[in-house]
Amino acid sequence: MGVMRRIRQRAKAWVAPALLLSLAGYFGWQATQGERGLESYALRQRQLQAAEQELGRVQAEQQAWERRVSALHTERLDLDMLDEQARARLNMAAPSDIVVSYPPDKRLF
Repeated sequence: MGVMRRIRQRAKAWVAPALLLSLAGYFGWQATQGERGLESYALRQRQLQAAEQELGRVQAEQQAWERRVSALHTERLDLDMLDEQARARLNMAAPSDIVVSYPPDKRLF
């Protein structure tokens, strides 16, 4: 009976530290690997940076379109641009015109 008592005493002595150690391990793992941990934070920062770059690209494209649209208002119609667009859409050029084609991503407007 003395052996069983020693086993119980040692088991009681190890239960609380083992429980607290496992609890600390769980919270430590969650702090690094969990849904709101350090790795998730780094992933969200990379996604935010990519989204901000995309926003900058889209805003630049929007400004380019706004410049093109503002040139077509009736109060200040740019006749050269209107002529250029009409010729480009109809695929026509005068015999004295010099035509310089640009790839779609290199257009001025």
